[in-house]
Amino acid sequence: MKSKKTEGKIFIITGMSGAGKSQALKCFEDLGFYCIDNLPVALIPAFSELVKTNRHFRQVALGIDIREGRFFKGFVKSLDILRKLGLDYKVIFLDAADNIILQRFSETRHRHPLGKNISEAVREERRILSGLKERANKVVDTSKLTLGELKEILSGALELKRSTEMKLTVISFGYKYGIPLDADLVMDVRFLPNPNYIPRLKSRTGLDRPVGDYIRNKPGFKTFIRDYTGQIKHLLPLYIKEGKSYLTIAIGCTGGRHRSVFIAHQVAESLSRFGFSVSEYHRDIRK
Repeated sequence: MKSKKTEGKIFIITGMSGAGKSQALKCFEDLGFYCIDNLPVALIPAFSELVKTNRHFRQVALGIDIREGRFFKGFVKSLDILRKLGLDYKVIFLDAADNIILQRFSETRHRHPLGKNISEAVREERRILSGLKERANKVVDTSKLTLGELKEILSGALELKRSTEMKLTVISFGYKYGIPLDADLVMDVRFLPNPNYIPRLKSRTGLDRPVGDYIRNKPGFKTFIRDYTGQIKHLLPLYIKEGKSYLTIAIGCTGGRHRSVFIAHQVAESLSRFGFSVSEYHRDIRK
């Protein structure tokens, strides 16, 4: 029985040592790609069969560089094999000015893969990679790029939708148990009346309809939800531009069972409607 074919896409990240290939692979990983760093070139054809037949490898990013040594000479041949297999692939070549590369090696004190004097190694590496650079689908100069700017360029090259890149987590919590350590944004909703002091609501949580109805009908609630979620929606593209792929929004009240739970649920639903990937977690709801 033949394996079912799937549409696979391979992105090959290569270029000068010290130009930021590891950072680029991290960007791809954050964007949901299956990433492999320094895959031996000889294994590219075999791995491409997995991409072609296995749905778990629909989007793959491979980091290939001069560390491949003698195998590197077969890189161009491997690209020809990918083309013959009918796989869609793109080569992204990362480069940087020589003085920037020298500075980066000096700062990290890493040994150049060619194992020579850094200046001499950079010159030789440029010579070896010149043909590959010419065949690249996109060349990115990282000399003056921040990580956020690099990610933005890669996203544009891959034609990815910016609005779906960031993964959001909305957490409710109780201040009496402490603010979540991984919170990026914290909102205190103790300005709302506390359902805990209403006998019929005390034993319930913010996920129960009576509690939601109680909070929803309080003055200022609708305006707050509209303005707060609107502000988050406005800020998310700015966070994405700076290279952030995950954002944790923490909503707190006194005990973390009523107000914060209801508000967190409302915020998560609103952001989901905006098209973002959102997960919801109520840390102290059972305390």
